Amino acid sequence: MSELTASIDVEVPFHDVDAMNVAWHGHYVKYFEIARCALLRRFDYDYPQMQASGYLWPIVECHLKYIRPALYGQTLRVRATLLEYENRIKIGYEISDIETGERLTKGYTTQVAVDATTRELQFVSPPIVFANIEKACSL
Repeated sequence: MSELTASIDVEVPFHDVDAMNVAWHGHYVKYFEIARCALLRRFDYDYPQMQASGYLWPIVECHLKYIRPALYGQTLRVRATLLEYENRIKIGYEISDIETGERLTKGYTTQVAVDATTRELQFVSPPIVFANIEKACSL
């Protein structure tokens, strides 16, 4: 499989920073989410498609490592990479300064499939995930 990635650029807005003009740590998860949606759209399985396929995909794990602070007005590049999809969706992230390329934060999230009707955890990703990823990688 070729690597599936997506990147988005975001300027740290004033409402995301504290009194020291540093982005509050919780907003990094929001930046991950924006990049995650861009990645999910790359293989046509964003949240509306998940719901339509009959599955919910809650995040069951989120890990962040802060390396350097993001500052007010700084433009960030947030890159999301699909790491696993057979039994869960695991996405890796890297946030870097767009001008210098310096890495500021890295992390990952893990999502699992849950049947929307029965609420039962699925131990293997639904076939639609495999089909959509295969299609996206062949383009």
